[in-house]
Amino acid sequence: MDLVTRTPRLPVAGETLLGLDFFTAPGGKGANQAVGAALLGRTSYTIGRVGNDSFGQELLISLKVAGVQTDSILIDDTTSSGVAVIAVDDRSENTIIVIPGANGKVNHTDVERLEKLLPNASVLLLQLEVPIPAIIAAAEAAKKAKVKVILDPAPAPEKLPDELYSLTDLITPNETEASRLVGFEITNQETMTKAAEFFISKGVKTVVLKLGSKGVFCATTTESFILPAFKVNAIDTVAAGDAFNAAMAAAFDSGLSLREAIKWGAAAGALATTKKGAQPSLPNKQTFDTFLATNP
Repeated sequence: MDLVTRTPRLPVAGETLLGLDFFTAPGGKGANQAVGAALLGRTSYTIGRVGNDSFGQELLISLKVAGVQTDSILIDDTTSSGVAVIAVDDRSENTIIVIPGANGKVNHTDVERLEKLLPNASVLLLQLEVPIPAIIAAAEAAKKAKVKVILDPAPAPEKLPDELYSLTDLITPNETEASRLVGFEITNQETMTKAAEFFISKGVKTVVLKLGSKGVFCATTTESFILPAFKVNAIDTVAAGDAFNAAMAAAFDSGLSLREAIKWGAAAGALATTKKGAQPSLPNKQTFDTFLATNP
């Protein structure tokens, strides 16, 4: 749950400020991506945990309202639900404190619930807001079930285990995340290609670099290409990356090709920037289909 405060400026150490506004909003990269896929008409399951608190109940309700299947979410009595405490000032600068709570408790027992769903699944979406051992175990289970693994390496650490790369079919960092993982700044097509070569050398089959208004760079072992960004009036980029991954997964689930899936991702990501907030900005199927039809 995002706990968002608006202040004229960010406080300094020891200072108490009078704020302007406060609101709560469901968040989390995994939840956002699950909601994004469900809103596009796909059957979407979330596997994870919430705490036995009011935030946990609110998060479950918001997922259900969006059409996400929540039977595989455990209510953990030992900890709180995950929260992000966010302060945003008049210049749109922010500070964020993340308390993982139940998300930090995800382990192999949660993966056991996942395994029961994999026989009927086409895509597994992974993010790095739960412990790495659980992510690796989930990817291993998906591989055994011949389910496509899409990894959103965010928030990006300085290094990921080689084992996880080798289990990943498609990785989707943005420029900042990719730069952190490969150890050099990505500034042009040459460095994009070099970054893609790094990921592919680690065993990733397809690399998709999300470049915001500059579009998408994609590379496999046999080809590379750039898809320009859709032109929209962007006002808030929160959850655009999650919208991208959700739509790409929905496209694969619909049997579409890699290029079509990236086009879907780019369209959903663009639409998400035209509204404020995370999950409230994710497009539904009617909005998405209309946008694609009018923006070839």
